[in-house]
Amino acid sequence: MAETAAIVLAAGVSKRMNTQLAKVLHEVCGRPMLAYVLDACREVGIKEIYVVVGFSAEQVKEQFGGADDIVWVEQTEQLGTGHAVLCCKEHLRDFNGQTLILCGDGPMIRAQTLNVLIDKHESAQSAATLATAVLDDPSGYGRIIRDSYGNMQGIVEDSDCTPAQLAIKEINPSNYLFNNKILFEALENVKPDNVKKEYYLTDAVSGIIATGHRVVAITAVSPDEAVGINSRAQLSAASKIMQQRIQRRLMENGVTIVDPDTTWIDARAQIGQDTVIEPFTYIHGQVKIGQGCRVGPFAHLRHGTVLKNDVVLGVYTEVKNSLLGDGVRARHHSYIGDALIGRNVNIGAGSITANFDGENVNRTTVGDNCYIGSGAVLIAPLELKDGSNISAGTVVSQQSVNELGGKAKTDVSE
Repeated sequence: MAETAAIVLAAGVSKRMNTQLAKVLHEVCGRPMLAYVLDACREVGIKEIYVVVGFSAEQVKEQFGGADDIVWVEQTEQLGTGHAVLCCKEHLRDFNGQTLILCGDGPMIRAQTLNVLIDKHESAQSAATLATAVLDDPSGYGRIIRDSYGNMQGIVEDSDCTPAQLAIKEINPSNYLFNNKILFEALENVKPDNVKKEYYLTDAVSGIIATGHRVVAITAVSPDEAVGINSRAQLSAASKIMQQRIQRRLMENGVTIVDPDTTWIDARAQIGQDTVIEPFTYIHGQVKIGQGCRVGPFAHLRHGTVLKNDVVLGVYTEVKNSLLGDGVRARHHSYIGDALIGRNVNIGAGSITANFDGENVNRTTVGDNCYIGSGAVLIAPLELKDGSNISAGTVVSQQSVNELGGKAKTDVSE
């Protein structure tokens, strides 16, 4: 691949979202939508990504500030996509490669689609290449205009379309690859001659065509990848599509999801082979589940949870920021928070870790081969040694354990 830089447009306000949060920080299956776009760029080998920010710029920078491949570019006035790209000119003035341009609110784009775009651009030796989509309902999207031979003639924004152009179903999802030098030469000639009085990047495409350079449009974007997010309803629709992708990938890797429609799994979750996810299970955050586990139904796994192999979590069991060793059983109505649970531990129905004392979150450590009876309350901070046995209904504190020489036996109470 020729040397490639990326520009990601993430400066928009999005009035329809009705939000104080930067639009690109709204989550799709647990991750900010911008994260998916950045990942797609990285997967195709791009080493330097220019992210154009404007509205709530500091929020975006704070979220992604640790990434050393991002160069932040500020668009102080939101004057359109063409103007946003022009804000990067100072950085790319002497760059002789090709520039990929994507929208930060387009999280559905896949790396494999970008690879198709790049391959077509390089094989056609074009000045600009667009990856387009064909939609049954193209409302709201710019239309691809072709001549009778199928050659790209330009793009017309939805608000500027004639009735005949509105009937066109091939749309522009805003996935572009340009010869960098030609791109910025064309942008210098773009005028805000449109309904919104903005500088459109699409007009730069028309300008490149007008100067005799070759522009290619390849229908490479599937309808689900073309989903943009400009409203809460569209955010929900995109999340459903992403959830289907996540679950499909897990099932292809050997995970059984009994009822995908009633299951929600975070994009960051990792689940091992032959694990079964029962209906109405909710997995949120960076959660890691080993092999041969059974989770649910009605289980809730929260950020920071690690389940080793052959763990069983049953109905209405919640686990947060805890590690459960091989063979742990917690089948009914339990809460395990901020805990380290050893191997082959049985946690009875209704047993909980009391991890918050009103000021601090405290940890519980349970050794291997322990038995926690039904309805037990383990008051953190607490450490139970290997083989401890807690009777049903017992309230256990570190003081009560210490009084027994460090190993909890039956009938421990506070």
